[in-house]
Amino acid sequence: MRAKSPRFAGWRRWLQPETYASKPANPALRLTKKLLVAFVGTSVLLAGIVMIVTPGPAVVVIPLGLAILAVEFAWARRWLRKVQAYSRIAKRRLRKRRAK
Repeated sequence: MRAKSPRFAGWRRWLQPETYASKPANPALRLTKKLLVAFVGTSVLLAGIVMIVTPGPAVVVIPLGLAILAVEFAWARRWLRKVQAYSRIAKRRLRKRRAK
């Protein structure tokens, strides 16, 4: 098992959901983090939705946007779990087809 790098430990703690990480003491910092995550996550998610009809890797970008939003929002965590479950099902079906 690899040892965790202490250099990036602060970033990991900052990006963890509020339920697991300690909340910043400053309410303005907490709000800034939430707004930043919401803006970046929504932008990536919308770009993924646009990629459904235009050329691009929507299958990769939409879960990435949900993962960013899941840092702060419980609804995004639920949707991300659903997307992960559907992708596992699709992967199993694809393996069964290739095996035949």
